[in-house]
Amino acid sequence: MTLKNAVASAIAEVGAVLERAIPQQVEGMAAPILAAKRIALYGVGREGLMMKSLCMRLFHLGLDAHVVGDMTTPPVGQGDLLIVSAGPGQFSTVDGLIGVASAAGASTMCVTAKPDGTAPESVDHVVYLEAQTMANDQGAAQSVLPMGSLFEAAQFLFFEMVVLHLRETMGLSPDAMRANHTNLE
Repeated sequence: MTLKNAVASAIAEVGAVLERAIPQQVEGMAAPILAAKRIALYGVGREGLMMKSLCMRLFHLGLDAHVVGDMTTPPVGQGDLLIVSAGPGQFSTVDGLIGVASAAGASTMCVTAKPDGTAPESVDHVVYLEAQTMANDQGAAQSVLPMGSLFEAAQFLFFEMVVLHLRETMGLSPDAMRANHTNLE
């Protein structure tokens, strides 16, 4: 396969994931975010990078959003929301954090490609992105992209669609959102 063909395949694959998820999954993710006082986000590996990206955009929207593990992340409790990523449906750290947040009274959400995994089965809200992850990338792989890249690429664009939906729902202008961007770069 040529690189040009690989690019076309990758774009088509990501597009198919998004088409299956929009608008229902966007709306399902946005409502708990809007209802939350404070939002904490967590993911491992490259999924963690996508969660950090989402956290930054939620902050740009003016929401009280934090990455779990940062030294300034406050505790979660009643009225707060923990959003985790578990593409393959389970990570030990994700499962542990869901337990802590639930015990503290926070609402929980999992973004996943495997809704029957231990993480999505134990949360209040599930966001389902039907895509290849590290859990099913061997053998007759579905994606031209390696390992969990299809899920991670779809997450990035899906999260941007959630942000656009939130911005519209919140009545914010692009300029108002941009005003929250750091000037310390």
